[in-house]
Amino acid sequence: MIVALLNQKGGVGKTTLALHLAGAWANNGKRVVVIDADPQGSALDWSEQRARETVPRLFGVVGLARDTLHREAPEIARDADHVLIDGPPRVATLMRSALLAADLVVIPAQPSPFDGWASGEILRLLQEARLFRPQLVARFVLNRCGARTIIARETAEALADNDPPVLATRIGQRVVFAEAARTGRLVCEMPQGAPAMREIAALSTEIERIAR
Repeated sequence: MIVALLNQKGGVGKTTLALHLAGAWANNGKRVVVIDADPQGSALDWSEQRARETVPRLFGVVGLARDTLHREAPEIARDADHVLIDGPPRVATLMRSALLAADLVVIPAQPSPFDGWASGEILRLLQEARLFRPQLVARFVLNRCGARTIIARETAEALADNDPPVLATRIGQRVVFAEAARTGRLVCEMPQGAPAMREIAALSTEIERIAR
């Protein structure tokens, strides 16, 4: 399964979700590779920090920020159970290539009208990709949700009848994600990470169920 986390808007948590989904599946015995398709290389930076901290490797991270991704990702997937593509912001050629490579596209968005307004470009690219890949599945995921906020509920309700629909699992706005990233760790490796870890586990299960 190749899952691409894509949104042309920066700061929505694509890298954080890609790394944590990879960790959840790796901890369940899956062979996982993260493809860092963002020229900024944040997932690669995280992997290098993890090595500096001498934390054992859970999954591979490879840099592949080029528009041949749709040809190279399936080759990588032959030796893995799951491949996650951490997509770039505002690089249409790379996003097109990631869309053509993916079995499932997950679009992280924060519960904000600004994120809703900014999603037009990725939806246009998704429609374009479906001309070549009509079976391509896509879902929104609400990320960095404040606890019990009305806007998160309203955003989920607004997306419920849309294409793509929104996943049931929401990921909260938690400081532990940033604290873990600084040392190349995941929330499951942090003493205060249990609530975030439960949300990531629920998200990984939901995505696997959809992708079957």
